[in-house]
Amino acid sequence: MAVIAYLRVSTDDQVQSGLGLDAQLEAIEKAIGPPDVTFCDEGLSGSNPNRAGLLGALEALKSGDTLAVAKRDRLARDAFLSAWIEKETKKRGARVVSAAGEGTDNEDPASVLMRRMVDAFAEYERGLIASRTASALEQKRKRGEKTGGVVPLGYAVEDGVCSEYV
Repeated sequence: MAVIAYLRVSTDDQVQSGLGLDAQLEAIEKAIGPPDVTFCDEGLSGSNPNRAGLLGALEALKSGDTLAVAKRDRLARDAFLSAWIEKETKKRGARVVSAAGEGTDNEDPASVLMRRMVDAFAEYERGLIASRTASALEQKRKRGEKTGGVVPLGYAVEDGVCSEYV
C-alpha cells in the first residue's frame, strides 16, 4: 500500500521559486506521511489532461494505494477531469486523499458531495483567473503596452510601450 504524491504548479514563477512544490510536499507529509513516490507537473494548467506527471501517477497506482495531493485543485481545475481522475484511481483499487481533507476521508454521500463542490469551485476559480488576466491584458493593450509575442516590423518597445518608429 504505497502513497503516491502528485504535485502541480501552473506558472513558471512557481516552478522557478520551488515554493509551490515544496509547500505541497510538506502538506502531504504532515497530513499523510512521506510518500513512497512523487510525481510532478511543473508549469502546466490543471485543465490540461495531458500531464506526464499525472498520467505517471495514475499508472503507478495499484490496489490499496493512495494518490495524495495537497489540495484537490492540484489534480484538476475542471470538474469533469477531476471525476475522470477519481474514476481511474478507483478502477485501480486506489483512492485519492487530499492533505486539506476536502471530503476525501470516505465514500459517504456527504463526502462525495463535498468533493464535487470543491472540484466545481476549483473550475470556477480557474474561470475567474482567466477573466482577470484577459481584463488586465486588454488594459495594457489600450495603453499601447506590449503584452507578449514579437514586436511588429516598424515598431519598437521602450519602457514597456510599443510604438511606431517615426
